[in-house]
Amino acid sequence: MAYDEQLAERIRRAMADAPGLYERKMFGGIAFMTSGHMTVGILGDRLMARLGAEGTARALERPHVSPMDFTGPPSRTMVFVEPAGIAADADLAAWIAAAREFVATLPPK
Repeated sequence: MAYDEQLAERIRRAMADAPGLYERKMFGGIAFMTSGHMTVGILGDRLMARLGAEGTARALERPHVSPMDFTGPPSRTMVFVEPAGIAADADLAAWIAAAREFVATLPPK
């Protein structure tokens, strides 16, 4: 499955200041890794955001958000955000900031 290259470029710009940022092809899309952990990614035209259990529960109350269920049972720590939920750069930046905040709580790999 291909991923949205324009969205990938927007994420690269938004995460340009992230130390140790690198990209990895995953799930048929692309993942943006910090401290060895997937932080955000793209599958098709949807953003994947790693928010932890509490962040995911809160995010699922918002429009344009669904559980990440790509590989079977829905993830309790990650969500998909539809394009309408990340159309504005400020919205995309907010999702990235939330994912970075959660990943910062994890031990480096």
